[in-house]
This record gives sequence, C-alpha cells and structure tokens, in this order.
Amino acid sequence: MPYLREIMTTNVDYVTPLDNVFEVAVKMKNDNVGIIPVCEDGTLLGVITDRDLVVDGIAEKHPGSTKVTDVMHADVVTANPDTTDEEAAALMAQHQIRRLPVLENGKLVGIVSLGDLAVTTGSGDDAGEALEDISKDY
Repeated sequence: MPYLREIMTTNVDYVTPLDNVFEVAVKMKNDNVGIIPVCEDGTLLGVITDRDLVVDGIAEKHPGSTKVTDVMHADVVTANPDTTDEEAAALMAQHQIRRLPVLENGKLVGIVSLGDLAVTTGSGDDAGEALEDISKDY
C-alpha cells in the first residue's frame, strides 16, 4: 500500500487571508486546479474549491475583491503523509470530498486527489468506490 507522501502533489500553490477571490480564480486557472488552500505561515486555515467560487462567490453576488475568508471552508478534513492510499480513499468517501490536504506537524505539505489515488497501483478500486460514495448525493 502506498503512502500519501509517495503520491501527493507537493508543489501546492496557496493564498493568504489577505488575498481576494479574484486572485484565487487566477491561481486556479494558471495552475489548472480546482482547489486552493488558504495558509498563513504554512498553517492551513481553510480551502476554496472551484465550486465555492461559483456557489458562495458568484451566485451570492460577491465581487472579485471579496476576501478569501468569506468563501473558504475552515473545517477541513486532512491526512498526514503516512496515511495509506486506502485510508485516504475511505476518508474522502466518508466526508464526500474529492481532494485531501496533507499536513505534517500542522503545516501543509501536499494535496492528494481522487485522480492521484486512481493512478496509484492497486488503489484504483478504492478511488472508484470513493467517487461512487461521493457522487451518491448529487
């Protein structure tokens, strides 16, 4: 079983609480990602997903200058680098999330997605089951 430290993305772009949602959208576009962590001194404060930008930002008529803290989710499910791919898939299914920030000593060190799990040898079934569980409510 691979550990998240072996499969997670480690070069993670982030914003700070001083940034605005427009800057989040630009980072998402430039990095081709659907999640941006909100960090201060390496500590994860929350995350903003592409869906958050649409539902909590645009649909609520917040301007691009809205602070990231107004649309971020602060209650974030996380894992550590020694979490196995199976444990990560189970966490993602349980909490119905597609991306999982990875923290070490309280600091953000990476993110793992369902796609990362799907391409990992032996965990494609776990990722598929997680996606099925996540998609049940949609």
